[in-house]
Amino acid sequence: MQKKYSKLFIASLALLSVTARAQETIYPTAAQKGTTVITHATIHIGNGTVLNDASISFENGKITGVGNNVTIPTGATVVDATGKQVYPGFILPSSDLGLREISSGVRGSNDYQEIGENNANIRAIVAYNTDSKNIAVLRENGILLAGVAPQGDLIEGAASVVQLDAWNYEDAAYKTDNGIYINMPSFMPRRGRAAFMARPTGVDPVKAGLDKIETIKKFFTDAKAYYQEKTHIGNNLRFEAVRGLYDGRQKLYVRANEVKQILLAIDLGKSLGFKVVIVGGSEAYQIASILADNNIAVILDNEHALPTMEDDDIDQPYKTPAMLYKAGVLFALNDTHDQSRFRNLAFNAGTAATYGLDKEQALTAITLNAAKILGIDNITGSIEVGKDANILVSNGDALDMRGNVFTKTFIQGRDVSLDNKQKQLYERYKFKYGIK
Repeated sequence: MQKKYSKLFIASLALLSVTARAQETIYPTAAQKGTTVITHATIHIGNGTVLNDASISFENGKITGVGNNVTIPTGATVVDATGKQVYPGFILPSSDLGLREISSGVRGSNDYQEIGENNANIRAIVAYNTDSKNIAVLRENGILLAGVAPQGDLIEGAASVVQLDAWNYEDAAYKTDNGIYINMPSFMPRRGRAAFMARPTGVDPVKAGLDKIETIKKFFTDAKAYYQEKTHIGNNLRFEAVRGLYDGRQKLYVRANEVKQILLAIDLGKSLGFKVVIVGGSEAYQIASILADNNIAVILDNEHALPTMEDDDIDQPYKTPAMLYKAGVLFALNDTHDQSRFRNLAFNAGTAATYGLDKEQALTAITLNAAKILGIDNITGSIEVGKDANILVSNGDALDMRGNVFTKTFIQGRDVSLDNKQKQLYERYKFKYGIK
């Protein structure tokens, strides 16, 4: 009888091992050891420069050499990139990555939003889930860094930047609490199902929006008065959370698409002395010169979308990046599509390159420009000596679906895995049905 149970136990272990192979065995990579040199590559620096038949060396996670005469130290790991394209890692500037796993229907996977109008003290970084199935998929699509932000009704909380190969949120943190997000109220009447659910309205959307603006202004005015007090009866967590806006350590990220919203965001930044970034910006092209004059940066949310207004050109979202570029506006491209979960960022840049930008300008919009807007351009965003070795090696043009095949991906010099849940399921069912 004991032998029978032993055989049953062994069989059960065998079944479990088969099942385990169907799940992820994808682990964060250890810190870089030694020197790695990528040779004979076409290198897209990220600032508009392209080097042919060039090399990159990096050690201890930092780039140590870039150019046509890079020395290969004895014992270095050499990656022959002959015929391949090398890029700085792509940056997704604004997302709920790791905070929301599935776009709708599964509340247990969502940790991106709190109730109430004012959640200034909420920190997205502490809710960031490094075990999200989406992260590995984004890595395979060239996205190595992401801005992670909470959502809410009015004052949403603090965003952070994460790198996408980590055991926990402490490991993932690239720059913490680098900005405060607010949601600019709309001044347009709601239409469709949202309007129906909100009946009876009887509310002037302009007046309601201006009232909310006053709520925001009052909060920041009270926060400034709080900082000027020499002693406090008790710490105000909401006021403490936005202190960096006043000393320049943080930026104010304003979700705004309508022209009225954007103009009010500019005025808000002026009156409070904050560095403002517009997130969304679908109508930003209409006031591009005003944005440039006021040094307001823009994160264009979702290029593959219909225009905001019915009388806009159908291809207006595709043309907006070039219009902002020509006006001198600092902008980055983003991807907020819920179903594809951000993986098409590079192809948004490819579309922008078809509608007025050149390929290097479009690349800059998802690398160096994004790094500038997030305040991390001193350490990443381009392939330059002294910056982190966040590097992609692609078979072809990474902004084109046909060429976007990455053979090597490095985050801070670590050769990270390109495996993911979807690839494993693909191989699993190929095996099941005998497909080669």
